[in-house]
Amino acid sequence: MSLAPRLDLRQSQSLVMTPQLQQAIRLLALSNLEIETYLAEEIEKNPLLESRGDDDGPGEREPEMREMRDGPADATELLREGEGAGEAALDVDLSVESFHHDSAADSMGGLDGALGLGGAASGAMPEDGPDFDSFASGAESLSDHLLAQAGAAIAGGDSFIAAHLIDQIDEAGYITVPLRDIADRLGVPLARVEAVLAIIQTFDPTGVGARSLSECLALQAKEADRYDPCMAALIDNLDLVARGEMARLKRICRVDDEDMADMVRELRGYDPKPGLRFGGEAAQAVVPDIFIARRGSGWAVEINSATLPRVLINRSYYAELSSGPQDKASKSWLSDCLASANWLVKALDQRQRTIIRVASEIVKQQEAFFLNGVAHLKPMTLRQVADAIEMHESTVSRVTSNKYLSCARGLFELKYFFTSAIQAADGGDAVSAEAVKSAIRALIAAEEPKKILSDDTLVELLKAKGFDIARRTVAKYRESMGIGSSVQRRRQKALGG
Repeated sequence: MSLAPRLDLRQSQSLVMTPQLQQAIRLLALSNLEIETYLAEEIEKNPLLESRGDDDGPGEREPEMREMRDGPADATELLREGEGAGEAALDVDLSVESFHHDSAADSMGGLDGALGLGGAASGAMPEDGPDFDSFASGAESLSDHLLAQAGAAIAGGDSFIAAHLIDQIDEAGYITVPLRDIADRLGVPLARVEAVLAIIQTFDPTGVGARSLSECLALQAKEADRYDPCMAALIDNLDLVARGEMARLKRICRVDDEDMADMVRELRGYDPKPGLRFGGEAAQAVVPDIFIARRGSGWAVEINSATLPRVLINRSYYAELSSGPQDKASKSWLSDCLASANWLVKALDQRQRTIIRVASEIVKQQEAFFLNGVAHLKPMTLRQVADAIEMHESTVSRVTSNKYLSCARGLFELKYFFTSAIQAADGGDAVSAEAVKSAIRALIAAEEPKKILSDDTLVELLKAKGFDIARRTVAKYRESMGIGSSVQRRRQKALGG
């Protein structure tokens, strides 16, 4: 083996993802609202990019625009369109400067139904769509609520201890740190910390500052003047209440059936998480990315343009900059900005086309669901959709991530339509796991309090409906929906009675 240096010439092949292709792939996985944040960052970096609202009039900066189609197209028609088909469509020609409208909403009333988002396309609403946050009133946090009460009830050095204790109360209203640790941290006697906590436990909401569920319920029972020895014994044995051991509880509490039923009813009226009435972030409304509506014998599939920002290339500014004196570095930078802006516009257009194609195929394969409901949801995989529209499975996976579809039956995540198959009992077509879950939920909802359905009984009833499913699968689906076993449901109904 020679150790002398030498030069070798080798030829090899490798797959390299360009930054433009990486950007296009990343855009596919983003929802419309996430796209808005991404575009704001791009506009800040690229001086040739600017956003335009639907109510902006045409001007010298507006590039050439043309419609994708005059009206809503059904799924079959959309799939027959050759434009934008296949993954090769991501390699767009940057010299083409036309930008398509993003949906049929630009020329029609929209498919949003009662959501009222379609008005944004005609200038009836602000360019960012309706401001849902404006409907939410500012809520006082639990910490602020407790601190305000502590300021009026506690003074001197104890106010510092109270502030520290309140800081350790979680959103449910419980103290999450042992009092001994707090006393050591503040360098004060444990008895003093306990005394301050006792004051905090008198604050609103009743039960706040408790260290356990039993203490929280005991505080509420004391506030209601119901904390007698019998109720105290009941609260001290919450594990028996959870197991429904009424006979044993009656012996421990020394009460009869009527008193026990009254105590359990009282206990069920208490709030196990009193802190949740305050604070916490306001629930964020889920905004659909796609609208589906029935149109004659077909379906209309539309991108929600109300949440999709418009991006234009400011060619007047580009002409102004390029006509002036500039060195080689400035000229190269300006060319890069133009190429990046062109690619971003094309990538956004391609993203919309790809989403439409995937959503259209979902509607085509799951038409029975849109017509008749969840019981008719068919098993479907990402590969089935990918093969039908001649795209890669990973592309379909990105398109269906974090995106929601609105139709007459409600709001659904695109991933909802991809479920595993359950073999039919009569040897017919396989059914969706979601359809089986829906059947299980309906059967349990209709069961009589004195005739609770066991998993074995559910198996037989499902088989009569055409679902060939094992008992362990019934149990798995039942637990995934948060439904207890037959024993747990029997105890819950007994407590509720």
